Amino acid sequence: MNPRSAFAALLLGGVLPLPAADYAAIPTEPMEGDRILNEYFARETRRIASRSVGFIENTTDWPRAQADLRRQLFEMLGLQPLPARSDLKAEVTGMVERDGVIVEKIVFQSRPGLYVTANFHRPAKQDGPLPTILYVCGHGGSKIDGVSYGTKATYQHHGTWFAKNGYTCLILDTLQLGEIEGKHHGTHNLDRWWWNSRGYTPAGVEAWNGIRALDYLETRPEVDKTKFGVTGRSGGGAYTLWVAALDERIQAAAPVAGITSMHNHVVDGCVEGHCDCMFMVNTYRWDFPLATALIAPRPLMILNTDKDPIFPLDGVVDVYQKTRKVYEAMGALDKIGVAFYEGGHLDTQPLRVPAFHWFERHLKGGDIRDELADTTAPKIFEPAELKVLAEIPGNERNTFIDDYFTRRAPENPALPETKEDWEAEKSLILSRLQSRVFRAWPTTSEDMKLAGDFREEKDGIAFSKWSFDSQNGVRLPLYFAHPAGVAPADLDLIVLNALDEEGWESLLSLYGKVFPAAFPGATLPEPDAEAYEAEKRMHTQRKWGMAYLPPRGIGPTAWTPDEKERTHIRRRFALLGQTLDSMRIWDIRRGVQALRTVEDAAKPKLWFQASGVMAGNALYASLFEPDIHRLDLHEPPASHMEGPELLNVLRFTDLPQIAAVAGERSQLRLYTADAEKWNYLTGFAKKFEWPETQVQIRESVPGAEE
Repeated sequence: MNPRSAFAALLLGGVLPLPAADYAAIPTEPMEGDRILNEYFARETRRIASRSVGFIENTTDWPRAQADLRRQLFEMLGLQPLPARSDLKAEVTGMVERDGVIVEKIVFQSRPGLYVTANFHRPAKQDGPLPTILYVCGHGGSKIDGVSYGTKATYQHHGTWFAKNGYTCLILDTLQLGEIEGKHHGTHNLDRWWWNSRGYTPAGVEAWNGIRALDYLETRPEVDKTKFGVTGRSGGGAYTLWVAALDERIQAAAPVAGITSMHNHVVDGCVEGHCDCMFMVNTYRWDFPLATALIAPRPLMILNTDKDPIFPLDGVVDVYQKTRKVYEAMGALDKIGVAFYEGGHLDTQPLRVPAFHWFERHLKGGDIRDELADTTAPKIFEPAELKVLAEIPGNERNTFIDDYFTRRAPENPALPETKEDWEAEKSLILSRLQSRVFRAWPTTSEDMKLAGDFREEKDGIAFSKWSFDSQNGVRLPLYFAHPAGVAPADLDLIVLNALDEEGWESLLSLYGKVFPAAFPGATLPEPDAEAYEAEKRMHTQRKWGMAYLPPRGIGPTAWTPDEKERTHIRRRFALLGQTLDSMRIWDIRRGVQALRTVEDAAKPKLWFQASGVMAGNALYASLFEPDIHRLDLHEPPASHMEGPELLNVLRFTDLPQIAAVAGERSQLRLYTADAEKWNYLTGFAKKFEWPETQVQIRESVPGAEE
């Protein structure tokens, strides 16, 4: 029997009926999932923006604040702890000269096996060390007949301009579209949601490559290492900010089309136009002006076009104005600038001219009134002339750096030696869950506004629908079935079913045609007569209450079925320092609290039941609510590599260890075809002599009478 029909619908534990007039006064219109979601995103974005503004305006000791923020940014880019500065193993693989410009073809390893291909542009004639620009490229690959010549070939004209105007310039290939092609689009279109669980973003790779590029440049005699600047556009604009924010060797920065506000990304949906390299894993819930504020009081010019659809003008201005307040507080208004040019998201030379002026002033001591002798920047080399590698090294890790760059908890962790060791390990896990994974959960107690929407008895079953606020504006339904005539306090147990989409459809097929008024607006499938007969028998034979909770995005609060849009909904959650799964875990917690709010419903034993990824969510919810007697989890993922998606969690633990934590509090029943993947849990139970009833791994699905 389907477990979701075996444990059917008891959400508010046999609640006493409301007077008929009270039920009639409560609206029963279906909730609009997309409206609820969009309003939620707007509220959360305002909350983050307000917090960031408050931090900027109220901090009196900016150097100290910057040190704390910089540590957070390192962590959110997957660079905490900071990787070792291993031997760069830098090589010059060739050289080409034309029109007074020498280009050296460079390769180095920013970490062992992480290759960075680059071109070093310098004047053919040079008298002493020169100011040096690190140019970080956007997504402009150059690929001919299946051979990638890298982004450095596309953006070569900028390096040429600098070399012709008294600078040296190192242009880096990006991880994606470089000569060794890695990935930037893990959550964008590759379904690598485990990137968030690993605390991984390719933005961290690009930032680290830029930092190590400065290490390399410091070894070159042609370079004045006291006068480093950094610039780039689009993705390169973002990397400009990461490098400048993290590394104070940068003395001037000019990001072009590289940053906008959280409001643009989340509320306006600009995230859809960006891959993952544009974003940190937003553990600490930043708005983007906190990143630019880390550059103060060093010279920063923000550049953009006025019709850029993925970096809208209002968001760019918002970031500039908020950052400007920091510079003003530090007495450095002459060190921040903004420049706009007409156009869309294009690499236009007129937009580059203000950046050139910026470096002339702040790296060469020029005057704001000075004119540039030449602002043209032609591409003078063929892509093949700029290629660094004759062949891809056999030990490269670029193509799978996402599985290497951030630390991961051991896949097969050793069991703790003693109970004392376990207590210390468990305490650390729970602390990190609060500070690194579930930081976005509400910290204040909000009114749940619990209300009864429907109640009816039929076939010996009392069925009711309730609603509550999981968060302000996120209103969820609760469905409850129990034997008619049995009060909540007299039930033997209540089972709370956390539903996924399949579970919701099962609920509709079980009860939809029997109690249609409980499901207003739902398309009701053909009833499952066999399951309903079993349900009636259960309620005749057992004093069990069955609760159903569809968390946000499921059932009445479902949003768009379009898979592309659903992908970017998940990405918008992550930008807010959450995940959809982390907030569904919160929904399950609030469902428990709502259930126990009802008169006498807190007295019976409470069980959880869920399937698939939602089973993982239920497992986590059990850690934070008291007295969950038992968990029945059907085909739960054995690793966060498959789900649930939770920020940073794989950096310190995985689901078998979480199950061990939960197993101390609640009985566990795991129904899975992959029992061996849970060997840590069964080994833990054996080592610490748990009763046989505490943890059981089963291969079959239980029936209603079990």
